Amino acid sequence: MTASVFVVEHFRAGGGGQYVLDGPEGRHAVSVKRLQPGEEVVLTDGAGRYAVCDVVAAEGKDRLVVHMTSVSEEPEPSPRITVVQALPKGDRGEVAVETMTEVGVDAIVPWQAARCITQWKGDRGLKSLAKWRGTAREAGKQSRRVRFPEVADAATTKQVAALLARADLAAVLHSDFGHESLPLATAQLPAEGEIVLVVGPEGGVARDELALFEEAGAKAYTLGPTVMRTSTAGTAAAALLLGRTGRWS
Repeated sequence: MTASVFVVEHFRAGGGGQYVLDGPEGRHAVSVKRLQPGEEVVLTDGAGRYAVCDVVAAEGKDRLVVHMTSVSEEPEPSPRITVVQALPKGDRGEVAVETMTEVGVDAIVPWQAARCITQWKGDRGLKSLAKWRGTAREAGKQSRRVRFPEVADAATTKQVAALLARADLAAVLHSDFGHESLPLATAQLPAEGEIVLVVGPEGGVARDELALFEEAGAKAYTLGPTVMRTSTAGTAAAALLLGRTGRWS
């Protein structure tokens, strides 16, 4: 099993390269993980910088003393994959964020699509966004990532169109089989740059939204002969792209 990952704000080690992991992360390491001297852990800022460490001692219930053996920087992935995720109902949004983080998506953009039943307004919207970001952080740790996906502020349809216009590959998953669509499995992928993938709500992408996205340079794609839930389509599509780009090699 790979080493457990913990999030820190800095990598300033004390004398002899020792570092004390405390607070909630230290409590999780000592009281939940019950890490012992000699075990290996990874500390990361979640933005690609990380330190491989050996556990020296566990003190009390929330202090883990480690020795940093190395500090490194994981390079930016290429091509970068951003998923624009229409807001699902209930907790399906967090499920989508969790699984997309696990497969390796680089950025997630919540989208208030026309056919979304869920509405992010006021305090509710802020709380929902915080949940998505917390889910990405925890799933990043669980999946042993050192570069967690960025979860952007909720975007309007016009903002999504602008994002698609700048992409090296702009793709909209569209389940209307009467509309001209291409299989995502055969799309020509860029060797670098950014892929932006739009996942619509359960009711599908509205005609005027699709027209605006196609005007911005996006094309409609399908994943196959079946229709997936919005909370699983992004994960399936991202996995397909990650395999095809060689990032899973």
